[in-house]
Amino acid sequence: MTSRLFTKNKRVILYGAALAVLLFLLKWLEFHFIIINNAYEVYIGAIALFFTLLGIWLALKLTKPKVQTIVVEKPVYINDVSDFSPNQHELERLNLSRRELEVLELMAEGLSNQEISARLFVSLNTIKTHSSNLFDKMEVKRRTQAIEMAKRLCIIP
Repeated sequence: MTSRLFTKNKRVILYGAALAVLLFLLKWLEFHFIIINNAYEVYIGAIALFFTLLGIWLALKLTKPKVQTIVVEKPVYINDVSDFSPNQHELERLNLSRRELEVLELMAEGLSNQEISARLFVSLNTIKTHSSNLFDKMEVKRRTQAIEMAKRLCIIP
């Protein structure tokens, strides 16, 4: 049965084999033309591709954040402003002057040093001095810390 199939389709098989040999020869010539004749360009392209991939990999490694974000929840002290009276004991303990207390209240309203000096009709340096004295007395380093401590101690509403 196999020999009959071979004899019946002999021409088709010979043409197919000849086309396969010609296709192999053409591919070999194409490879020879690309690789051998243009070897310099192919090698430069391969090196460029390698360094491009290396650069992408390094950029991804170096830009990855090394620290994790930690969420810290702090209690918020809310006082009723309508019947608020400052804690006199804490005011005496901290030894805050009337003007320092005014500056602290205006800081809590969100005013800048320039705006506080304009509101109180004093120089900017005076406000900076009051702020510095206030921070020293309350043992804080920033305005936000001073406001938070003052609210916690019920000095300001």
